[in-house]
Formats: sequence, structure tokens, C-alpha cells
Amino acid sequence: MRIRAAVLTMALAGTGIACREVSAPGTGNGGVKIRTASHELATVLDAEWEWRLRENPQFATTVGDHRYDDQLSRESIEDETRRSRDTQRFLDEAGRIDRVRLTPAEQVTLDMFRAELEDRIAAFRFREYLLPINADSGFHSGFALMPQTLRLESVKDYENYLARLRAFPRHMDEYISRMRKGLEVGITVPRVALQGADTAIAPLMPDDPTASPLYAPFRATPLTFAAGDRSRLEAAGRAAVAEAVTPAYARFREFLSTTYIPGARETIAASALPDGTAYYGYLIKRFTTLPLTSDQVHATGLAEVARIRAEMETVMRSTGFTGGFAAFIQMLRTDPRFYPRTGEQLLKEGAWIAKRMDAKLPALFGTLPRQPYGVAPVPDYLAPKYTAGRYNGNPPEGSEPGYYWLNTYALETRPLYNLEALTLHEAVPGHHLQVALANEASDVPKFRRYSYISAFGEGWGLYSEWLGLEAGFYTDPYSNFGRLTYAMWRAARLVVDTGMHVKGWTRQQSIDYLAANTALSLHECTTETDRYISWPGQALSYKIGELKIRQLRARAEQALGAKFDRRRFHDAVLANGSVPLRVLEQQIDTFIKSESAR
Repeated sequence: MRIRAAVLTMALAGTGIACREVSAPGTGNGGVKIRTASHELATVLDAEWEWRLRENPQFATTVGDHRYDDQLSRESIEDETRRSRDTQRFLDEAGRIDRVRLTPAEQVTLDMFRAELEDRIAAFRFREYLLPINADSGFHSGFALMPQTLRLESVKDYENYLARLRAFPRHMDEYISRMRKGLEVGITVPRVALQGADTAIAPLMPDDPTASPLYAPFRATPLTFAAGDRSRLEAAGRAAVAEAVTPAYARFREFLSTTYIPGARETIAASALPDGTAYYGYLIKRFTTLPLTSDQVHATGLAEVARIRAEMETVMRSTGFTGGFAAFIQMLRTDPRFYPRTGEQLLKEGAWIAKRMDAKLPALFGTLPRQPYGVAPVPDYLAPKYTAGRYNGNPPEGSEPGYYWLNTYALETRPLYNLEALTLHEAVPGHHLQVALANEASDVPKFRRYSYISAFGEGWGLYSEWLGLEAGFYTDPYSNFGRLTYAMWRAARLVVDTGMHVKGWTRQQSIDYLAANTALSLHECTTETDRYISWPGQALSYKIGELKIRQLRARAEQALGAKFDRRRFHDAVLANGSVPLRVLEQQIDTFIKSESAR
């Protein structure tokens, strides 16, 4: 399903993108040539897609285009500047298309395309490229994950991979140069959110090159290769890791330890950055896809916190606990019966929950993806500052499934009462189902298939947690309290993210607010706060998206009455991949009209 884009001959540096020409109906090949808005749209989409693949070879690999498998992207500030100019040319070309001559579906695509390009240009204007890492990950950890996205079926595939390993020092130095510029102009990740970021790199630079995660493919060279080729590739892999990859990571760790972290800004608010108030306003729009102000988001968060707290109190009493809310939270955080004894136990519990939900999916969806998923631990080099779990997708046509990751680090901070909600969010019916369906969609443009709009995706993940109630989960009151803790956590994010970035909240205020209102471990309250500090705005997408999806479901149920079919509703929500919330609203209004007429 990941179709390779056709090779185009258009030059980006030209004055414009020529529109395709088609023969007028009835004139044959020799007829008068005319241009249609649909063909103009197709032309600019194809051209930008080809450009996108060339500019980001790693991305091209993940979507099944292997023409650039021996290359790594160019990441200098000059390259970012050039890419912004190219993006503006695509936006100008899209702006010349007569929107009213497009079909309704094409109008949605054009609007989404323009919004994506405008977002890219705005990010450049705010110099977001100077912030290539955050509290728990970045370009450096992303590179270490590359082996799972590769096609490694032939000797040439391995040689391509070796070329990428050898290119990594240049790639690393370009990112370091960006970060140095960030230090010069005061655009850095806040220092407090980077505690331990340098030491977390140690697993990526082991003394033994064969212990590196980037050497892993060479331990599994196909037995069908000639013995000489296998021996040569394994030796070349060891040398590339030892001579290129490990020194580059060591250089980055030294830069973080001695230069970047000591020189990073002491403020935590995005509004403290140059033009920071406007930047945070832009981030609200990006991550919610709605024209909201920080005050509106903050107020929504406070209202949701109050609503969910009342539900939590009711569930708490159902357990028979007679003390206060704070005492109940303290009991949950300290009672060993709620925590896994081993990483294997945590993985098995998560896998069992996921498998039970697999059996429920046909009752909730009419369309299911072909790609399977697995359950695996968060890699060691990410685990200390990483979230409790996350979905990590892979190309559908590759040899790897999608993965639901569970963090087996610091098991005393990984409560089992949250595990049902976490699993439904990250695996099924949450991110795996949603992302795999989007990737397998054949009737939307490529850029939409592989786009991820956070308000939609994370809103769907949080809605999926709630959907577990209908599917028969959360029968244990502690697990139901865990579900509410996760809902409260996302509501509290609206409060603490806006609080820290525009209202003067301190880091400790955020940690304390999360600790007082949720049953998250104190470790998670801290790592989550650092995530919000270093990735402003993203945390807003979950609750805002979920509220919209639930609002649209209530609208459909009320309008359709007995005709409402949740399977068809869910298919309608996911039918067009990741979309802005206003586009989703249009989709569901169309769904309601269609269902009413059935």
C-alpha cells in the first residue's frame, strides 16, 4: 500500500510548477489543451511529495520508497532556509488553484495541504529548527531506531545502510551547529528539562561496537547471502559503528555536557523565547487545529479537572476506602500489589489486555487494518526519561509490525491500574489501529496518508481509552480509577501547559498539580512536566481532540437515534486518516446525512 511516488522532471528552482495539460473531451490527442483545477492540484501534490522524499531520505524509506536508502538528510541552517523557500513556492502554486472548481474532497485536500505548508513556514519563521531535541528524545535517538524501518533483503540494502552509518558524523555535526546557533540567539530547550539527557546517550556509544543498537542488522544477515558477503558486511558494520557512529555520539554527549546544557536557558516558558507569546499562540493552533486562546484552553482544563475529580471520588468510594483523596492516591503509589515485580510481568499484562481488545474490535469497527502489532519494552537508551508507553509504527510492507512499547525502567513507578487505559490508547483501538488504517488508505493523497495531526491522533487515543468502557474493560474499580487518572492527566495538561508557558507557573507547580490530581507516580509527574516544558503545546491536543470526537458522537447519536451504528461511526471518523478537527466535524455531518437517508 505504500506506493512509490512517480519520478517527476520538474525543477524546484524554476519560477513555477507547470500545470498538467489534458485534451478537451471529444478532441482526441490533437485537441485543444486545457488545464483543470483537479490536475493542477494533482501536479503540485506530486511535485511536493517528490521534493519531500528527496529532502528526507529517512522518511522516504519509511513510506516504502527506497531510491534514497544510501543517504541521510541535510540538516544545516542553510538547508532549512532553502527548504523554507521551496515550501513557499509550493504554497504560492497551491494558492493559484481555483478552489471552487475542485470537488468537495479535493477542496479538503487543498485546504489541508496549504495548512501543512503554512505550518512549515511558520515553524521556520519562529526558528523551531534550533530545537531538534526535547526532554526524552530527538534526532539522535530517532537515528538509533532506524534499523527497524529499513529494507534489508539484499547485499545492496546492507551497503546502503553502511553508507548511512558513514554519513552520520556529517548529519550529527549539522545538528550540533544548529544547537550552537540556538545558544547564541537564546532559543534552547530549558536547562531543567535536560537533566540526564547527556548520560542517557551512553547506550548509543558502547565500547564494543557490536553492542550498539545500530549494529543489530549485521547480527542477522540473511543466510542466503554468500559466506564472503556476510563476513564482509559484518566487518564493515563493526568498522562503521566504531569509526563513525560511536565517535559522533561521543561528540554529541560531550557537547551536551560541557556546552549545551550549561548554556541552555533557565526560563521554562515558551513565551520567554524571542517572540515567544506569538510562538505559543501558533503552537496552540498547530496542536489543537482550532482558533483557541491560552485562556480558553486553561479554562477548559479547569472545568474538566473538576468534572473528572467528581467521578474519581465516586469510584474511590466504591473500593471501600474510607480515607481522603490524597490518602487514596498515596496508597496507590506505595502499595506493592499495584506494581509489576518484573519487566516480563508488565509486558505480559499489557499483551493480555491488548489481546482481549483484539477480540472486541469486530464489534466496534467495520474496517480493520492488515498490519499486526507487537508488544516490546522501550529501548534502554530511551527508558529513563521516557513515558510509560508509546506506539512506534513501521512501514506496512516491511518485515516489522507496529509496536506497542512499555517502559520497564523503574518498575516501582509503573502502576498496573493504569495499564488498561494505556494499552487501549497506544495499541488498539488507539494508535496502532488508527495509524495502520491511515497508512493503508488508497483513496487519499500520499501526504495525507502519512501526516499525523496531533489533535486528531491523540484525541482518538484518549477517546479509545473511554471506549474501553463500552467494550467491557475497567471492571476492577482500581483499573477504572486508572482510566480516570489518565483522563484527569490529559485535562490537567491543559492547565499546566498553559500555566507554565504563559501564566508564570513554575516547574514545581506543575509537578505538584499533577501529583495532587492524578494517581501518576511522582516519577511520571516529573518526566511528564519536563516533556511539557521541552515540547510546548503538544500536550494540549489530547483532551481537546477527545472532547471534539465525543461531542461529534453525541451529535450523531442524537440525530440518528435507532439508526446510529457505532461501527459505522468509528469507520467514518477514521476513513480519511488524520484530519483537522473542523474537517472531522464536516466528515461526521456528512456521515449523519448519509446515515439518515439509508
